[in-house]
Amino acid sequence: MNKSNIKKNQMQQYPEQVYNLDESREDVRQFYSNAAANPRENLCCPVSYPEEDTEHIPSAVIERFYGCGSPVAMAGINKGETMIDLGAGAGIDCFIASKKVGKNGAVIGIDMTDNMLDIANSCKNDVIRNLGYDNIKFKKGYLENIPVNNSVADLITSNCVINLSADKNTVFSEMWRVLRDNGRFVISDIVSEKEVPSHIMSNRQLWGECIAGALTEEKIMSYLEQAGFYGLQILSKSYWKTIENYKFYSTTIRGYKFRKSTSCKYDGQKAVYLGPFKVIYDDEGHRFTRGETEEICTDTAKKLSQPPYIGFFKITADSDEDDAGNKCCNNSTGCC
Repeated sequence: MNKSNIKKNQMQQYPEQVYNLDESREDVRQFYSNAAANPRENLCCPVSYPEEDTEHIPSAVIERFYGCGSPVAMAGINKGETMIDLGAGAGIDCFIASKKVGKNGAVIGIDMTDNMLDIANSCKNDVIRNLGYDNIKFKKGYLENIPVNNSVADLITSNCVINLSADKNTVFSEMWRVLRDNGRFVISDIVSEKEVPSHIMSNRQLWGECIAGALTEEKIMSYLEQAGFYGLQILSKSYWKTIENYKFYSTTIRGYKFRKSTSCKYDGQKAVYLGPFKVIYDDEGHRFTRGETEEICTDTAKKLSQPPYIGFFKITADSDEDDAGNKCCNNSTGCC
C-alpha cells in the first residue's frame, strides 16, 4: 500500500486530524454514556472531596465522578449565589454547590449526555431530602450554546470538560455571555506542556479522557483573554501523566468578567499599587510601580476596586487629595 492510500485510510477513520464539532460531540456522548452505565475508576485524575461536602450525595453519583480537580471547593462560593456547572455529568459538583449556595441560591447543571442527566435527576430527590430545600436543576445542552439567558450567573465551574469541546473559543465566549458583570469562573482541566501532535489529537479514546483535546497553558490563557476575561490566575497545577513524552497536568484556573463602559474617561482617579511586588502589569498593559501614583481611567478604577485586585491598590480621586490633610496623620500612630 502506498503512502497516499495509507493517508486516505487514516482520514476515513478520523475524517479530520482535529474533530469537527458534530463528530466530537457524538464521540464524547458515546464515551460518557458508557461511563455512566459502567462506572470507571481513574478515568481522569483521582480527586477526593471532604466528607462534609459529599455526605448528602448518593453513592451512584460519587462513583461516576470523572473530574480532574476541585473547582467548587476553590471557588469561594457565597450563600445566595447562582452557579452554572458545565458538563455536570452525574451531578457531583452541582450537589456540592447546592449545599454551599444555600436555599436562597441556585445551581444549574448543563450536560448533553442523556445517561448522565438521568442519573443526576434520579439522585436529585435524595439530595433535596437531605438538604431540606430544592435549589438545583439540570438542563440538556451544549457548552458551545449554553441554554440559559445572558448575565445570570455569579459563578461558572467545569471539571475536566472543556477539553472535550472541539470549539473552545465558542465555549469561552458563551461563559462570558452568561456571567454577570464581575462574575467569575473556576475551571479544572488537563493542560499539556507543549502542543499535542495531530496523531494524539485524532485518538478517540484519548479525546474522551481529556488528553487529546488539551491546550497548552499559554494557549488556554490566550483564549480566555480573547473572550474578555481578566485577572486570570492558576489556583493549582499538578502532574497527571506522560504520553509519548508529552506531559499533561491537572490545572485549575480562575478568571473574572468585566464589561468595559462606552464612556470610559480620565476623571481624576489615581491608583497606588501597595505591593508585594516591585512592579506589575495589569491585563491591559498598565504598569504599576509599588508606592507610586498612577493616573487611571474610570474603567480601570472600577476594575481595580473589585476582585481579584481589591486590597492591592489604593484608589483615590482628586477630591480625596484636596482634603487629604484632614484625613491623614491625625492619630497616635502617625499617617493613616
